[in-house]
Amino acid sequence: MSLPIIVLVPLVFTLHFPASCKATETDTVSAGKALTGNDMLVSSNGKFALGFFKTSSESSHNASNWYLGIWFNQVSKHTPVWVANGDKPVTSATSPEATVYGDGNLVILDQATKSIIWSTQANITANTTMAKLSDDGNLVLQNTNSSLVFWQSFDYPTNTHLAGAKLGWNKVTGLNRRLVSRKNSVDPASGMYSYELIDNNGSARFILSAHSSISYWSSGEWNGHYFGSIPEMTGKRLIDFTFVSNDEEEYFTYTLLHNTTIMRFTLDISGQAKIFLWVEQAQDWVPTYTNPKQCDVYGICGAFTICEENKLPVCSCMKGFSIRSPNDWDLGDRTGGCMRNTPLDCGINKNTSVPDRFLPMPCVGLPNNGHNIEDATSSGVCAQVCLSNCTCTAYYYGNNGCFVWNDELINVKQLPCDDNTDGATIYLRLAAKEVQGIKSNRRPITIGVVIGASVASFALLTVFLILMIRRNKSWLSGHRVKKFHDGSGIIAFRYADLQHATNNFSDKLGAGGFGSVFKGFLTESNIIAVKRLDGARQGEKQFRAEVRSIGIIQHINLVKLIGFCCESDRRLLVYEHMPNLSLDTHLFHSNTTSLKWSTRYQIALGVARGLAYLHDSCRDCIIHCDIKPENILLDSSFVPKITDFGMAKFLEREFSQVLTTVRGTIGYLAPEWISGTVITSKVDVYSYGMVLLEIISGRRNSSKEFATRDDYEYFPVLVAHKLLNGDAGSLVDQNLHGDVHWEQVERAFRVACWCIQDNELDRPTMSEVVQYLEGFLEVGIPPVPRLLQAIAGNPYSE
Repeated sequence: MSLPIIVLVPLVFTLHFPASCKATETDTVSAGKALTGNDMLVSSNGKFALGFFKTSSESSHNASNWYLGIWFNQVSKHTPVWVANGDKPVTSATSPEATVYGDGNLVILDQATKSIIWSTQANITANTTMAKLSDDGNLVLQNTNSSLVFWQSFDYPTNTHLAGAKLGWNKVTGLNRRLVSRKNSVDPASGMYSYELIDNNGSARFILSAHSSISYWSSGEWNGHYFGSIPEMTGKRLIDFTFVSNDEEEYFTYTLLHNTTIMRFTLDISGQAKIFLWVEQAQDWVPTYTNPKQCDVYGICGAFTICEENKLPVCSCMKGFSIRSPNDWDLGDRTGGCMRNTPLDCGINKNTSVPDRFLPMPCVGLPNNGHNIEDATSSGVCAQVCLSNCTCTAYYYGNNGCFVWNDELINVKQLPCDDNTDGATIYLRLAAKEVQGIKSNRRPITIGVVIGASVASFALLTVFLILMIRRNKSWLSGHRVKKFHDGSGIIAFRYADLQHATNNFSDKLGAGGFGSVFKGFLTESNIIAVKRLDGARQGEKQFRAEVRSIGIIQHINLVKLIGFCCESDRRLLVYEHMPNLSLDTHLFHSNTTSLKWSTRYQIALGVARGLAYLHDSCRDCIIHCDIKPENILLDSSFVPKITDFGMAKFLEREFSQVLTTVRGTIGYLAPEWISGTVITSKVDVYSYGMVLLEIISGRRNSSKEFATRDDYEYFPVLVAHKLLNGDAGSLVDQNLHGDVHWEQVERAFRVACWCIQDNELDRPTMSEVVQYLEGFLEVGIPPVPRLLQAIAGNPYSE
């Protein structure tokens, strides 16, 4: 089975190479020799090649631009990783020539004019030199008779950082090795983004900048093991990192732990730093790391645009504007932005002109280059200040006062219109004709919105009154709830009541990413678990997500929400207490009693039923997004209850997929999260498959206890191979001492491996998983998840 492509295809060159193209049988070129036409240098290990290529595109009018570059020789999709003359292409119709010139430098000659287009410009101190392409992809100009190096391409990277190359400073020479993005998907000229190492008083970090001066992302400080904002560096399955700082140099480099791995670290034309792996079965590059978020890149959409992270494409023109250069947008370069459909009036002719007007744009993140007008104490005055200046294009008035923006409006982000965001309303200046046209088109929609808002407000008021009545009827003296477990609805608690019930939050049961959980008593026999959410913004987000999800649904395998507290900035959730804690305490902690097989199988089946209910039986499809053993609680009878819905995503039934920000836990994330594509309920299926493997084995999937050879074998991949060989039974938790139902073990292993398939279409639904585990459907032997194996960096030798 071929591996499906599950990623957003990276913007790479489309190359023209004649079918007769053959590499020369050498990795060097010396004086008197030349490369031209289809000639290539190939590294001795065959991994890299150097030669001439020309870019082409249907939207490109100049198909005669020649470039000298290095690319991966063993990859079917030609991907240059270094270009010598990206800013100075050879425009002749005749192939240029690369040769070691009379001064010993490697140069590119335009054969038509015999002029030098590009040169290494090294200070040559020897009579004879040669250019050699090394096994690591480094082009080296050195003395023919010694190892003395005069120049190397690793010192002048373009947009790609290869293994073994240095990024950073030579303190003696001042050489700065940094990455610069390309102009677009077919033009290797320098773009507007750079990635470089800086050091402020001993604090080393990488920054991403636009125009080499406007920083918009930082890696965080190097702490001796990884950069603060990139904790993913701690997982060394593919790469070993090195950071060096001494009197002569300060740089960062990395090595690949497996020689067969083909990987590249690239500063993309999107202004994002990305890591790509080549997956042979997919015949494509798979992104495994991306930073920062697209809308956090400075100027990525250009002027007068809106960037919306959860939308494809992320860039769109503001109302009253049109794309300035559609051809550039097609090539991935949207930095040109948009232009006005109708020029502003600016009061040029006061007798006949119609004054400019403002169009409100609600729920947006404000650009940070606004000018504060302290004298403007009202929205009307703020608007008048903007109208009085012909360069003013927008204004904002709110709690922080009046701000106006002059000339181009850049970096406007569209945010969700809810109380969880810091979105504001900015007023965009448009010609009166544009505003009138927009308003006339929106009038029917506006009427509908007003009616809908009125109905919604009435419904919310009704719900609020019901909750308040229920709460007032539910309390006895001493602030304890009676009959809280009768299932009659959610109770609105007072903070003082929960503080008393938990003995001032003294008995802590556990902690998570958004807060802590405490044990409490409403009466001597009525035990509760109180989750106190930390952080105003994140706590509010999780609070709303959890109340919206489990507050309105009931299922035996979903934790029961008893009530909540919402006072001032305090956000607390009250659940039924689970005496047997979470699943991870029984699987991975040696101080707990090992679960017997029948219990494990019922837990696996219960979790599957709970997820199937969320996906198929609720009004909206609820995607949990963070299924892991820590989020599976066990009651007194070890019945599993799915909890922690703070990252849940709601998907209306008429939609099958959604684009959203990455959420979840490393080790349980489906490939869709990593690649940044749209997600479906199949991300929960993938996470469930990972959990099911841990239930069977009793160990974390990343545990090295399952190594079968000298090198580490990633457990999920090992299971898939063992299934093919009929030996998966050897991977069952040894604490069970063979007391298992072997048919169920085989079935569970097969189901788990189907759940973690690379392509979401190959994974079953959770309803099908339930039928598999119940024995109503037969489970075939799954193929090995090739992408998972490739990313793990440990190909299995059969």
